[in-house]
Amino acid sequence: MGLRQGAENLGYNWQWQRVWPYLLQSTDTGWEFGPLLQGLGVTLQITVVSLFLCLAIGLVSALMRLSSSPMARGIAWVYLEVIRNTPLLIQIFIIYFVFAPIFDLGRFAAAVLALSLFEGAYASEIIRAGILAIPAGQWEAASALGMTNGQNYRHIVLPQALRQMIPPLTSQGISLVKDSALVSTIAIYDLTMQGQQIIAETFLSFEVWFVVAAIYLLVTMFLGALVKYLNYRFSAYTI
Repeated sequence: MGLRQGAENLGYNWQWQRVWPYLLQSTDTGWEFGPLLQGLGVTLQITVVSLFLCLAIGLVSALMRLSSSPMARGIAWVYLEVIRNTPLLIQIFIIYFVFAPIFDLGRFAAAVLALSLFEGAYASEIIRAGILAIPAGQWEAASALGMTNGQNYRHIVLPQALRQMIPPLTSQGISLVKDSALVSTIAIYDLTMQGQQIIAETFLSFEVWFVVAAIYLLVTMFLGALVKYLNYRFSAYTI
């Protein structure tokens, strides 16, 4: 009642019935996704591709930080410090307006690269912490068996560290979904950009933003439930 009365005091006329066609549309061939759900599809595509790429970047960066090479550690340190201490929005603009024309990257590729580099810095610390949590005796046993460093990581360390890394990495995936809203600033028609476009055409500011927020909420709540499930499953394995 308070929200409705407040909107009435502003002279705002709620028109929820005009929003539903932007979710689902009835056509001659059946039901089709409206612009908002199409935008959600783009958001999920960006999220999934960026998640896999950020995990690869995070793994390489973590291994570089644990390397015996001063150059590798230095490069990884610079990458982490630059990415974690600058805003994601600025990074998106730099990649899109500076590097994308040089390397002939489209909007989608630029958005994925920016998100992957940003989230990869945080994934790197999660992966590194998981690797460092492996007892020293595991490393010594692998060396005693004549394993190389690469074989040790592949067969001994990473499989065990994965149990500890998956729950926080899944939480990082939730952050990635929310951070992906910033790619709308470079005219990618994700969920947020579709909402802005609909508002520009219909002036249904309150209704559209509430629906967009609800969609993000449902996606992140689902992923949050997945995190809890993974925490439960992997804690059971470690008992």
